[in-house]
Amino acid sequence: MNWEDLDFKKEIYLGEDSTRQFKEKLNDAKHLAAEVCAFANSDGGFIYVGVDKNDGIVGVDHKLLNLYNGYISAAGNELLRPPVYLKSKTIEIDGKLIIVIYVPEGTAKPYSTSSGDYYVKSGGDKRKSSPQELLRMFQTSKQITLDESPTTASITPGNEAETIDLAKFYAFYDKNKGKPFSQEGISIIQGFENMGLADDGHLTLAGLMLFGVNPQRFKPTFLIRAFSFYGNENSESRFRDKNDCIGSLEEQYRSAMAFLKNNLSHIQTAGSFNQPGTLEISEQALEEAVVNALIHRDYSQNAVIRLFIFDDRVEIISPGCLPNHLTIANIINGKAVVRNPTIVSFATKILPYSGIGSGITRILKYHPDTIMEDDKEADQFIIKLMRPIR
Repeated sequence: MNWEDLDFKKEIYLGEDSTRQFKEKLNDAKHLAAEVCAFANSDGGFIYVGVDKNDGIVGVDHKLLNLYNGYISAAGNELLRPPVYLKSKTIEIDGKLIIVIYVPEGTAKPYSTSSGDYYVKSGGDKRKSSPQELLRMFQTSKQITLDESPTTASITPGNEAETIDLAKFYAFYDKNKGKPFSQEGISIIQGFENMGLADDGHLTLAGLMLFGVNPQRFKPTFLIRAFSFYGNENSESRFRDKNDCIGSLEEQYRSAMAFLKNNLSHIQTAGSFNQPGTLEISEQALEEAVVNALIHRDYSQNAVIRLFIFDDRVEIISPGCLPNHLTIANIINGKAVVRNPTIVSFATKILPYSGIGSGITRILKYHPDTIMEDDKEADQFIIKLMRPIR
């Protein structure tokens, strides 16, 4: 951050928002720490002391400067976990002193106050973090990976088939390890725990979604809800077809692709009249879009993946906007941040997925008429594949 790049008077004129906060005075270090916590857990920003949101610049008494600087030091170093390195500067505007405190976006989120509270910014104010937001911050900082966390799907010795699709797992193991699992000489539970698919006798989220029997019994919203609508608007009262694509990730993928093939047109190309024709939207692009939603969705959200077919487009809405500071431009150029690393590591062997960050690039290659939206307000990522005009 370069102080010289800022016109502080103009910044104050622009008013409070998620990156600027005004304080007429500082009451104590504890209250300041809560404000700093919210900025550090969000995108960072500036706290202007000696500025009132209604009256503008009121100034700070010169006699209070040392006291306030002590508050700033204590707030960042003693009252936050982990500490936050703050920068402050005293400046003069229109003959009045103000203190500007710069709070960087935290690199070790989530941050909490000494009393154990986690805050985030909400417009010009702050609020306590929701459990989902807190979990995502832990994920982002790599302190926890959600797909490695245990679920309530317990594995009972001798009755493993009640929880695990053993046929699917044995086929996977034989194909990818080059030998039957029975030759390992260990129990199913131990095998799953060794592979990061179970923890203390319970399937992890990855284990459940990859090899679980009826995963929706434990995670009812982790499915694809597919609709084919009349027209170009979402109206559940009038649709051509609908289906809940359930089961493991592989089963959801196959069900979603079948739904797409059954509800999209096939166009006759060169060849015999009896040929099935070519799908109106590239099958490769559709595969990539469905797999992208299954692999990269935010599993901290209890929400379904939505697959909508309209007259003019196919729309796939995945819970969770792009993580960290990823942008659509980044992912088009192949940059990726893996949200679910265990699922990703197995998906390369189960689904048509390369795991090298080229999925979006391939969607655009096979179907250039594609629109992507990173909807941060609704916390979702949308891929729209436009249908040919007929």
